[in-house]
Amino acid sequence: MTSYAITQTCCNDATCVAVCPVNCIHPTPQERAFGSTEMLHIDPATCIGCGACADACPVEAIFPVDSLPVAQREYATINAAYYAGRAPEPAPEGPNFHAWDEPSFPRVLPSDFAPLKVAVVGTGPAGMYAVQDLLLHTSAEVTLIDRLPVAGGLVRFGVAPDHPATKKVGDTFTRFHTHPRVRMHLGLDVGADVTAQELAAHHDAVIYAVGASADRMLAVPGEDLPGSISARAFVAWYNGHPDAAPDSIDLSAERVVVVGNGNVALDVARILLADPDSLARTDIADHALAALRAGKVREVVLLGRRGPEDAAYTKSELLALQHVPGLDLVVDDHDPRTASVIDEAGPATDPKGRAALLRGVTRRRVDWSQAPAPGRRIVLRFHSTPVEMTGDEAVRGVRVAEASGERTIRTGMVLRAIGYRGVPVAGLPFDEATGTVPHEGGRVTGQPGTYVVGWIKRGPSGGIGANRTCAAETVTTLLADAVAGTLPAPRSAAKTFHRLARRRGGKGSAALSR
Repeated sequence: MTSYAITQTCCNDATCVAVCPVNCIHPTPQERAFGSTEMLHIDPATCIGCGACADACPVEAIFPVDSLPVAQREYATINAAYYAGRAPEPAPEGPNFHAWDEPSFPRVLPSDFAPLKVAVVGTGPAGMYAVQDLLLHTSAEVTLIDRLPVAGGLVRFGVAPDHPATKKVGDTFTRFHTHPRVRMHLGLDVGADVTAQELAAHHDAVIYAVGASADRMLAVPGEDLPGSISARAFVAWYNGHPDAAPDSIDLSAERVVVVGNGNVALDVARILLADPDSLARTDIADHALAALRAGKVREVVLLGRRGPEDAAYTKSELLALQHVPGLDLVVDDHDPRTASVIDEAGPATDPKGRAALLRGVTRRRVDWSQAPAPGRRIVLRFHSTPVEMTGDEAVRGVRVAEASGERTIRTGMVLRAIGYRGVPVAGLPFDEATGTVPHEGGRVTGQPGTYVVGWIKRGPSGGIGANRTCAAETVTTLLADAVAGTLPAPRSAAKTFHRLARRRGGKGSAALSR
C-alpha cells in the first residue's frame, strides 16, 4: 500500500480534506494555518492509500507516491517534510478512523422558508463557489450574470494554457450553469445594460463576484510608453479574452523585463519562452500562438525589489520552471546578499525554504548593455527596483536602483506583474485605498441585501481555492440575514428581470441566456 502526495497544481479548496477517512490532509479549514500555506499536504505515516482524495481533487493534483512523474517526485519529500517534528494526533476512540467534528449546518435555511431569489454577478471561481453553496444547501433560485459572452472568469481567462489541470476546476462549476434552479445571462453588464438598483429590485439578495480587473501601477517615469504592458493584459491576450485585441502585443524584442516575481510573473515568462509546438496542444489563443512562433524573445528578466528569501512565487511554481526542457534558469549574481541568502538557507523542504530551491541554479553576472546570450533563459534578478522606463517613442530600457547605484537593462518590452486592483462597482461603496468594497462578513456596508465575495471583497490575494472559504462566509452571512428578516423584499418578480435582461443584454443584442 502506497501513500498519496499532493503536487504542484494544488488549488487549496480543501475538497480532499472533506473526503479523507483518516484525517491525514492538513492544514484543514478549521486549523489556523489554513490559507497561509502554499498547498495542502498528505501525511505519509497516516495515509491509508484509499485514493478518495485523488478522486475528489478538482485539479488532478494528487497521485500515489510511487506513480509520481519524474518532474514531481520531490513532492513526496515536500509532503512528508510538513509533518516532520509534529506530534502525531491521538487515535480516536471507537471504530471510526476519523474524529469528526460536531455537525454544523450554518448554510441551511429552515424547511418552511420560501426559496430565495439570489443574483450572482460574475462566473469566476468566487461567484461559482457561492452558487454551489446556495444550490447544495438551500432551495434558492439563482440568476447568474457575467459581462463577458463566455463564462469562467479567472479560470477561463487567468490560468496559463500550459496548466490544463488547474483549468479542470472549471468543470466543477460548469455543471451548475445548467442547473434547473439557475438562469444564466452572459454578455450582460451590470452598471451599463442594467443598473444595480434594477438587479436588487428583482431579487432578495445580490452577490457581486466581479474580481479585480485593474492593475497596480509602478508610478515611475516612462511607464506609459508603448512597450510597457501590464501582465494582466498580456495574460488576457494569450488566453483570448474578448477585451484583448489580437494585435495588441509586439514580440519583436529579444529581451523582455518582467517587474515582479510572483506566480503571474513566472507564468508570463514561461509562456514567452515556451516551445510553440507544445503550446499548440493547449487552448492558447490562435493569434497568440502565431505571434509566439514569429516572435524573437529569447530572454526574460524577472525583477524583485527584495532578496530570494522574500520572492513572491510559490515553491511549486519555481520547481516546475526548473523542469521546462530547453530553458535555462539563471540568478543574476550582481549583489552579494543574493548568494549569501541562497547558500545559508535552510533545507528546501522547509515551508519557508524558498531561497534554498535556487542552490543548484547557475549564478552569473550579466552585461545588460548587450543582446541576450544564445538559447532561452529566465534570469532572476533580486534587489532591483525599477525607477524609470527609458526611451523616446517606445520602451528601450529599464533603469533600476541597486546596492551599487543605478543600472539600465536594455529591453524593448516591459511587463508589470506587481498585482491586480479592484475597480468601483456602480451603485456600491468603494474603498480607494484597498480597492475593495467595504463589508462585514461579506455584507456590503450600509446596503442590506447586497454582498461581495472574492477579490472585490478581500483584495487580490489567494488562489482559486481560497474563494471556497470566502464564499462560505458570505453565503452564511446572507442566510443569517434571511432568517433574521433583514433582507429587503424584491419589488418585482425574478422572471420580470429575465425579460429585461434579454432585451438589454449583449450591449444591444440578445443576451446569451437559458
